[in-house]
Amino acid sequence: MNLRRLIARSDHPLAKAAKAAYHGVSSFSVPAPAPLVKPLLWAYVANRSAYHFARRVLVAEPLFKAYCKSYGEHLHTDIYVHWIQGKGDIVVGHHVHFDGKSSITFAARFSDNPTLEVGDHTGISDGCAFMIGKRITLGRHVRVAAGVFMTDSNGHPAEPTARMEGAPPGDEEVRPITIHDNVWIGRRATVVPGVTIGEGSIVAAGAIVMSDVAPYTVVAGNPARKIGTVPQPGAAQGNGQGRSAAR
Repeated sequence: MNLRRLIARSDHPLAKAAKAAYHGVSSFSVPAPAPLVKPLLWAYVANRSAYHFARRVLVAEPLFKAYCKSYGEHLHTDIYVHWIQGKGDIVVGHHVHFDGKSSITFAARFSDNPTLEVGDHTGISDGCAFMIGKRITLGRHVRVAAGVFMTDSNGHPAEPTARMEGAPPGDEEVRPITIHDNVWIGRRATVVPGVTIGEGSIVAAGAIVMSDVAPYTVVAGNPARKIGTVPQPGAAQGNGQGRSAAR
């Protein structure tokens, strides 16, 4: 029995004194008078903000832009350098935000120029992963929550013998992904090869999207299935159709 457990279980006066001393130290706190502590807090926050600003503007964003084939105005990242490997094209529109740290992996053996295209005003959250053999396209105003995974190739052939021999997937098994405008993809969702997600749709957190999603549709589950609809612009007023769809 180690000493810490012995003291914790003992009723000896010395053990009780040791426990009391330990609890006294662990619960010790000092007062924080605002006139004294507030300036320390402001100095800490100012230094932290300056450090993060410099790290983003001087390191993370320039390195990400160097990876891009083209990018628009006001491309912003977080303070982290995204993990990008393989040879491919990253094409980014205007006012795009890559938050946190994500990974982008290109598999050039499937295409001369595997491409990740991100439309204007799209935001990609922390921890997302894109595996691209041919093409993944994100439209404008797309919202991709943290931990989303998209791949246009499963990485191995479906045919058992070819898979056992270590062969790559056939060309027909590498199928581009297309995410249309104003789609919201929830946290830790997965989008598999060949899927098209229609404009205005919502993919629930944790969903596994294995087939196309119609425009203005809400899907959830594994595999993802339709659970509702999203009101189309201009449809919520005047004809009742939008009101029923929104229920």
